[in-house]
Amino acid sequence: VIGRDVRLTSQSFAIALANGFTDAGCDVWDIGLCGTEQVYHATAAWNADGGVMITASHNPMEYNGFKLVGPEARPISSDTGLFDIRDRIFKEAFPVGPVEEIPKGKVIERDSMDSYIQLLLQMVPAAQMNPLKVVVNGGNGCAGPVVEALAKHLPLKLIPMNLTPDGTFPNGIPNPLLPDRRAATAQAVVENQADFGVAWDGDFDRCFLFDAKGRFIDSYYLVGFLAEIFLKKEPGGRIIYDPRLVWNTEEEVKTLGGKPIASRGGHAFMKETLRKVNAIYGGEASGHHFFREFHWCDSGMLPWLYVAAELSHQGRTLAEVVEERMEKFPTSGEMNRIVDDAP
Repeated sequence: VIGRDVRLTSQSFAIALANGFTDAGCDVWDIGLCGTEQVYHATAAWNADGGVMITASHNPMEYNGFKLVGPEARPISSDTGLFDIRDRIFKEAFPVGPVEEIPKGKVIERDSMDSYIQLLLQMVPAAQMNPLKVVVNGGNGCAGPVVEALAKHLPLKLIPMNLTPDGTFPNGIPNPLLPDRRAATAQAVVENQADFGVAWDGDFDRCFLFDAKGRFIDSYYLVGFLAEIFLKKEPGGRIIYDPRLVWNTEEEVKTLGGKPIASRGGHAFMKETLRKVNAIYGGEASGHHFFREFHWCDSGMLPWLYVAAELSHQGRTLAEVVEERMEKFPTSGEMNRIVDDAP
């Protein structure tokens, strides 16, 4: 399976990649413009041998690259084959020119949207939601078409922002993890008196929430809230978290009778741990959230849908849900440093 984001180079990368696969005898299912999790879904749901998402996620617009998964959308990391691919590239250990004995594969355009939307709504039924007002900021990335497809099925009153995919990123690179990329969403939430807001990065495998006051909700607290939701579904279940999200996560999970399990950070390693311990859910500070029922993969669409459903059920605001935890376990957010002797 090959999918691509909205970047200006992504289509040419997709063509070159498909040519390489078909020259080697592989058939390619091309799902076109999409989010990373749509490649995960198509790879797993269609029993493909692998999937490649062409994206540079939240990086500057001149960047691009590949996210790779194997059968069942299992991650390909440094521990599971990525370095082997790197070594073959450096050694130029690939066949050059036509391989006469291998029949050339074919490229088949295939739409994954319907089955993907169906799975989201199966996991979070629309009937569980009240008509909450929600600001949705796609950042001109790939989230827009999915939000518009979901909107037809949801009772939510969605206030759209930057849902048109545009590889020039006229409103800046979508990366709400950076404080200077949050103001537009926060302002829209307040001005529209919305119940909460959500913003995505370019390939929408990460989402970030804002409460009704326009306050950015750190992933630390969202992981705790989602853990609560899933432990209601599966008492005693396992919840994984990365080493930056310790005290609040551990206390919430243990209080609810669950088993908190720390994992090496990074989406590929988190997914491996999720499978290994049969965890129902996991989250990390970067905004990735992992779901057993979603092919053991991360999704940027499921978290805000679960939040909308749970707020509807509890009759509380997002601020009311997280304020006690924020007061008890304050966080500085991620703080980075630039050093002079970097290699």
